[in-house]
Amino acid sequence: MDGVLRSHGLPLLFLLGPAAVDLALGPEQVILGLVAASPLVAATLTGRRTTGAYGVLAVLTAALLGAYDRQYEGDAVPAQLVRLALVTAAALVALGACTLRVRREADLQRLSAEAASARASLALGETLQRHLLGPPPVVPGLASAARYLPALRGTRVGGDWYDAFPAAGGGTVLVIGDVAGHDPQAAAAMAEVRGMLRAVAVDATSPAGLLGALDRVMAHPAAPAMVTGVVAMVEPAGDGARLRWSNAGHPPPALVRADGSVRLLERDPERALGVTAGAPRTDAELVLRPGDSLLLYTDGLVERRGGSLDDGNAWLVGELGRHAADPLDELCDRLLAGVGGAARHDDVALLAVRVPGPGSPARARRTVRR
Repeated sequence: MDGVLRSHGLPLLFLLGPAAVDLALGPEQVILGLVAASPLVAATLTGRRTTGAYGVLAVLTAALLGAYDRQYEGDAVPAQLVRLALVTAAALVALGACTLRVRREADLQRLSAEAASARASLALGETLQRHLLGPPPVVPGLASAARYLPALRGTRVGGDWYDAFPAAGGGTVLVIGDVAGHDPQAAAAMAEVRGMLRAVAVDATSPAGLLGALDRVMAHPAAPAMVTGVVAMVEPAGDGARLRWSNAGHPPPALVRADGSVRLLERDPERALGVTAGAPRTDAELVLRPGDSLLLYTDGLVERRGGSLDDGNAWLVGELGRHAADPLDELCDRLLAGVGGAARHDDVALLAVRVPGPGSPARARRTVRR
C-alpha cells in the first residue's frame, strides 16, 4: 500500500489538482494546461504503461476541461488546440523519459548483478587457489617464506605454485612451477602436476631424476603441457646446506649471499616439462653458507609489459641486494609490492629459504612457524 501511494500520489496530485482548481474558478479560467505535469512526474516514479496511462488521462482531462471552460467556441478554438497539442507532447516526452530511465535502471541492476557475481567468483577463485597451494611450506633447519599473488584479471586463479616436502634420500625438496594460463583450467592442471611430482618424488634421489620421472609421467596425451619449473634439494652440510637443483625452462633461482651479493643461478636452458619424454636433465650444485638465502620465483615477478626481461632481472637483483638482511617475510612482501600495481597481468609465486646465521636461530624458528 505504501508503495502504491508513493508511486501514484504525486502524479494524481498533478492531474486532479489543476482540474479541481479549474472547476473551482469557474468557466473561462483556463489553467487546464497544468495537467501536463502529471505524466512527467509519473515518468520519474512509475513504469512505461503507467506513465502512458497518465499521459492519456492528462490529454482527456485537458479536453474535458476545455469544454467546461468554453474553449471550443469562436476565437478560443486555436488556443485550445495548441494546449491539447502541448499536453500530448508532454505525455510523449514523459513516455520517452520513462523508457530511458527504465533501461538505465535495468542496466544498473544487470551491472550490479554482474559485479556481485564477479566478486563471488574472485572470492571462490582465491579460496580455491589457497586450498590448492596449501599452507606455507616448512623447511626443517631453514627459515622459509612463501607468497602467492594472483593476476588482476580473470578469476584470480592460475597455474603458479610452490611446494616443499621431505626428499627420499633425506633433506627437503623445494619446488616452484608454472602451468600456462590464468583460469580454473590452469589451476586444475597445476594441482595435477603438483600431485604427479610428489608421487614420482618417492623414488627420486636428485632434482634432475625427479624432473625426468615427471617428464615420463606427463608423456600421457591427457597430461597438461607447457609447464616450467625448478626442483631443488637442500641437505644439511656442517653449519650450512648443500643445494642441488635442476631447471626445466623456468626463470633461474636467485642466490643472496650473507654479504649481500646477489646472482642469478643461470644455466644453459633445458626443455620445459611435458614436451619430450626422456629430455636430458642435469643437476647443478653449490653450498649455502650461514646467512645465505635462496629465492625461487615465477616469471610474473620479473616480466613487465613494455619492459625487457633483462630489466626485470636487474630490478630483482637490485631489490635483493638492497634488502638482503631483511627477514624473509619482509623481503617477499617488498618484492610483491614492486609488482602489485594495476598493470599486473601475471601470477607471482615465491618460495624463499635462508640458512640461519650466527645468532639467528630464534628468528628462523619464528619464520618457520608462520
